[in-house]
Parts: sequence; structure tokens; C-alpha cells
Amino acid sequence: MAKDKIGMALSAVNKFAGSPLVNKLKLRKPAEKIAYVSTRAGFQVLSSANAKVQQAKDFFTPPETKDLQGAELFDLSLSEEQQLIKDSLDRFSSEVIRPSAHQADNDEQASDAIYQQANELGLAAYSASEEYGGYSDTPSVLTNILIAESLANGDMGIACALLSTVSAANALTRWGTEEQKTSWLTPIIKSLDKPQALYATIAINEPMPLFTPDRLTTNVIPTNDGYKLNGKKTAVAIGDKADFLLVAAVTPNGQPKLFIVNSALKGISITPSHNMGLKAAELCSIDFDNVQLPEDALLGDDNFCYQTFIDLANLAWCALSIGCAQAIQDYVVNYCNERTAFGEPISHRQSVAFMIANIGIELESMHLLTYRAASRADQGLPFHREAYLAKVLCSDKAMEIGTNGVQLLGGHGFIKDHPVERWYRDMRAIAILYGLHV
Repeated sequence: MAKDKIGMALSAVNKFAGSPLVNKLKLRKPAEKIAYVSTRAGFQVLSSANAKVQQAKDFFTPPETKDLQGAELFDLSLSEEQQLIKDSLDRFSSEVIRPSAHQADNDEQASDAIYQQANELGLAAYSASEEYGGYSDTPSVLTNILIAESLANGDMGIACALLSTVSAANALTRWGTEEQKTSWLTPIIKSLDKPQALYATIAINEPMPLFTPDRLTTNVIPTNDGYKLNGKKTAVAIGDKADFLLVAAVTPNGQPKLFIVNSALKGISITPSHNMGLKAAELCSIDFDNVQLPEDALLGDDNFCYQTFIDLANLAWCALSIGCAQAIQDYVVNYCNERTAFGEPISHRQSVAFMIANIGIELESMHLLTYRAASRADQGLPFHREAYLAKVLCSDKAMEIGTNGVQLLGGHGFIKDHPVERWYRDMRAIAILYGLHV
């Protein structure tokens, strides 16, 4: 009953923030502030309540029933908490991110105001348990998928920038030791309310043809007091803004691992990149020249699985592609219904209608494969095959949807007056980049 009341209250606040009355009374910014703060507080209460309810269910559920619940099935319906998160971030994406996307693309960086409002929402806090300042004791892969999807619906470049710190927090939560969580994760969460928040990112990509994450040239050599890191990374989101990085490097025995690297260490040089897409993500190239790392720089212990890390990274990019593809579909549907030729909307032409229908079909398939992999991950089931299939499908169909989006706008798809050309450029990254994590 308490959860229902919280949900109703948050829904009322969000509806008021989006009503025309707010504009008439000139209360837009205060209303948005109230919506963000109240939503964040509501998530904390709901997460705590959900944890208590789950404990009670586990206590009263017979063991044989629990075994049946572990069947290889997945449910696409969202929990109350997930729906609230999605609704809030959808509003943030449409009202804050999307209006700023064109300027962020031109400036090749997101504004400080966007980072500040994202921090007020506490995005990174969804990745950590309450013990480390987060919202929940059971961080969910599917919840992180929903976050990435909603943000990318506004702009994929800005989404990459905002999700870089969230991705590092996800990796620390999943694999970090207690000392690493205390030293690196907790400061991130606690800094969200401060003017100078902490930022982090993940560095995987390397400047080599046909790069794959299981063939790394960046390497570490054990020393008497830690490790020495050498190599070069490219396409690292917010590389020059991050306070620390999680760097993928290969050990002398050929095993790829992640290392926590303070960006202030000697031997690190960062160069901004100028890319075709994802310009708002502030992609950078980073050189590591004999960087001395401490003994506790190695992320996690024997429980770390590099393949699982890559699988979750693939799902992060799948989520981005879904969010951006949804934005393309929504835009071209409106455009084709409003654009007239020969006395009728061009959507009446079968060739146009079929192309739009195909976008919807492929988008649905992207949803299903990605959510299935995320659901299996949350259940503790093997999901490598599902994550790989989702990445292959999303890499292919994201580019197809971007191309068709430009095609449906004709000449308008080639100019910056419409956002589809930017979405097309951003979609090119789905098949070739890594560096996020859900």
C-alpha cells in the first residue's frame, strides 16, 4: 500500500512538471527540480521496500518453488521501480538531453548543466548497494539496460558521456573487492550531490585494424610494488574528464584483466579525438607509458570474468542502439505523416509504409534479444550466447535503421536541420566500439 502511494505521488509530480500550466506560471525549472529530487527520493524508498518484500518472499517460498522460478524464461513486464525509473529518464531525455543534443554535437562535448542534472538524478547510485551509498541491494542488468535505452533516445553521444561513470560503478559493484568499493565506488556515489562530482570511464578499444577485445596489445608487467602499464587506448568516452579509468590490459600469462588507473598518475597522456559520431561523448585517445600502478590496481580477484565483462559491455551498446533506433522511428513516422507529395502524405505510399514497418519489426527483435540476455544475466543463468546474438543483430539492424531513417527523409535526411543525420553517424559506433558496461 505504501509503495502504491509513493508511485501515485511521484506520478502526480511528474505530470505536474510536464503540464502546460507550469509554463504559464513560469515555474518550469523549479517544477523540474522538484520532479528530479522527489523521484530520486522515491527510488530510494521503493528500493528499500522492495528489498524487504523480497526477503519475506524468500523466507516463505518453499525450496522446490524457488527451483521452478529459475526456469529459463523471461518476463518483459517491468517492475514498479523500473517503470518509475524509465518514466523519469524518458522525461529527462526528451526535455533536457534532446534539446541540447545539436549544440553538444557542434561543441563536441555535453554542457556542465546536463552533467549536473544527471547527477541530481543519481544515475550512478542505481549501480551500487545501499552499503556504498546506492539505492538497492540488488542492482539489475535489465534496469541498467532501461537507463541506457532512455538516455540514448535523447542523444547517444550524451548518453555515452553520462553512462561512462555509471559503467565504471557497475564493474566495481560486480567485481571490486571491499577495499576497492570503499576507495573508488563510494566516493563516486557520495559526490553526486556535490558541485565537483567524480567521473570515471572504461578504456577497452585500441587503434588497430579489426580490433577485438580479446586481442589486447596494452599490457601490464608485475613489479615489486605493483604493475607497470604500457599501451594505447582510443575512443575512450570523457577520457579527459575522468578522475580514474578501468583499463583493459593483458597480463604476462596472456589473460586480459581490468586495472584501476588514477588519471593523475605520471606517464598518462590524453589527446582529444575528432570523430564521425558520438561527438558529445568527448572521445579521447590515451597513451600509457610505463605507468606505475599499485598492487591493489587489479580489479577484483579470482571471481573476475573478462568474457562476462565483454558480454555486459555488448548489452550496453545494444541498449544504446535500441534507444536511438526508437528515436529514429518516432521521428520518421511523424515526418512521413506530415510530409505531402501529390496531394497526400508520403506515408500513404506502400514503399514508405513498408520501410517504416520494417523499422518497427527490427526494433522489436532488438528489444527481445537484448532483454532476454539481460533477464538471464539477472537470474544468474549463462547468457554469453544470448548477448552475442543481441550484439550481432543490433549492430546490423542499427545501421540499417539509421540508413533507412536518412532515406525516408530524402534530401532532408542529409542536412543538420533534422537530427536523423546525427543519429545515423552515431549508429555507426554500435558495431565497432566497446567501453560501456551494464
